[in-house]
Amino acid sequence: MDDDSRTEHWERRTEVPLGVASLLFLAAYAVRVLALDPSDAGQVLCLAVLLAAWAVFALDYAVRWRLSGEGARFVRTHWLDTLVLLLPLLRPLRVVRVYEAVLHRHGRPRLALHARVIVYAGLSVALLGFAGALAVYQQEHAEPGATIRTFGDAVWWTCATLSTVGYGDVSPVTPVGRLVAVGLMACGLALLGAVTGSFSSWLLQVFSQEDEPTREGPGDAEGPPGK
Repeated sequence: MDDDSRTEHWERRTEVPLGVASLLFLAAYAVRVLALDPSDAGQVLCLAVLLAAWAVFALDYAVRWRLSGEGARFVRTHWLDTLVLLLPLLRPLRVVRVYEAVLHRHGRPRLALHARVIVYAGLSVALLGFAGALAVYQQEHAEPGATIRTFGDAVWWTCATLSTVGYGDVSPVTPVGRLVAVGLMACGLALLGAVTGSFSSWLLQVFSQEDEPTREGPGDAEGPPGK
């Protein structure tokens, strides 16, 4: 079995477990940030879940690095995987890949390409927006002069940023918060472009199908006259 086949086999076997670990990581981070369980035991448990999930991510990265046979070049050719390993809050986006893998395991996807793009973009926005809101709230809510004081403020700001509206009524003031804002702006533009392009392509396809009978003409549509 060559390196590519072994890598694909590993990714197929670990797709769902890594997706579950990603959701657990996001849930534990949310509990810590929002202090849903303020007890010391609860905070320690959440920290343990975070560290265990990150260890799973690091193990997956190391195994794929080893199976690729690329050596140090793996870091450059898989720069997005490296970035996600360093910024594990982006890891829940892997759930989108799990959704796609489940569809393919049941045969041909039931949704058309345009619908799948919109579904994937919607899942990405929801997961990325929630993670971004948590990160900004953690950095901003206790800072002097901050306008993002509650998690609701963070969610409102995230929605305005991802949709590229940017009302400006609330905005981050810390360096980390502004760095998160830059990332959300870039992702918002990319996801909005994907949805807009897919919707435009679908409209063109529909209009093209409606124009086909007109181009054929009445004679072609009725067929040759009978004898």
